[in-house]
Amino acid sequence: MSALTTLPPAAPFAEPKLRIAETIEAARAEILELSHQIHADPEPAFEEHRAAARIADLLGVHGYEVEHPAGSLKTAIRATRRGLVGDGPRIGILAEYDALPGLGHGCGHNTMAASGVGAAIGLAAMADRLPGEIVFLGTPAEEYGSGKQIMIDDGLFEGLDAALLYHPCDRSHVETYPLASEDVEVVYRGLQSHASADPWRGKNALDALILLFTSVGLWRQQLRPTARVHGIIREGGTAANIIPHRSAAWFMIRSEDEGEYELMRDRFRQLCEAAALATDTTVTIEYTGRARTMRNNRVLADRFRANMTAYGIEDMGDDPNAGSTDMANVSWICPTIHPDLAIAPEGTPGHSILFRDAAVTPEADETTLLAATLIAQTAVDLFLDPDLVAAAWRAFHESD
Repeated sequence: MSALTTLPPAAPFAEPKLRIAETIEAARAEILELSHQIHADPEPAFEEHRAAARIADLLGVHGYEVEHPAGSLKTAIRATRRGLVGDGPRIGILAEYDALPGLGHGCGHNTMAASGVGAAIGLAAMADRLPGEIVFLGTPAEEYGSGKQIMIDDGLFEGLDAALLYHPCDRSHVETYPLASEDVEVVYRGLQSHASADPWRGKNALDALILLFTSVGLWRQQLRPTARVHGIIREGGTAANIIPHRSAAWFMIRSEDEGEYELMRDRFRQLCEAAALATDTTVTIEYTGRARTMRNNRVLADRFRANMTAYGIEDMGDDPNAGSTDMANVSWICPTIHPDLAIAPEGTPGHSILFRDAAVTPEADETTLLAATLIAQTAVDLFLDPDLVAAAWRAFHESD
């Protein structure tokens, strides 16, 4: 027997929370099959067609009205199910399912997709006792492009009273502090020539990119410990005996402070332009996929923590290894939490083969079911306690 069905859930509403746990345990096979299918068939940002179809189909089986595609993104999903006992809050249950290029599910988004669907299944079994509306949002392109911001702009988050999403990790902790972040595409253009016969006729676009990487490396000495700048070369020429006329790189800029981030953004542009000037090339710089800093909602965090503690899971406190997420963008429009639960031993690096392989272990499977249960139970707290919803909104506005 699973601990989810043998241990008593946290008060209040222990009886409906137990029913949710039992429903999710009964649906174990289909929830974990979804996780493993998505893991075995990784699709990068904006291209998660098969994952989205699998999720949409399963939600339909469990009585949801499914909109797929939703808004302007072909791989976005919005599925709803109304409660049967009158008006109440709209609670958002989120899922991610994009993979990392060349690595697959090294961030464990397969477990996030399955846990979100699992939470939706658990809540569907309670629909006859819930006021309001369950809103499932399948959100593409977290790793690149900030799909959630696009969905916000499309109006798909309108009217939500809370947004709940778990993330896999090597530690378990309720509050997260991701960095503001943005993708930057940098392209230099020069002039081809023979690299031996007449190199003086060329303008070397790769030299410009190498100068930019060198400048970034020197700049890091003056950056705060919580700031990050990192990138890869996507294109650096076609042959050693041709002066490269085009080079391209993908950078990411990050900071824990929104104001400092804006200064870093401007400084990075200056470095790009300086490298172009030094090499007599031209440069284009495109910023996309902005992720913001997180506004953790203390009221929702306290409820999730209580539900988690009932199953013997300890909140290990702030994770010192911060990345970025577009879930933070959601936290600026409604009360939001994005807790982490461990699927791997502490010290297992994210965005790695080790973490990818951990995302389909028995430990990850159990964490997927646990996350589904805790997200659904926290949603039940909100559905059945109007005062809790009001308190979450007060905390949201107090953080303005």
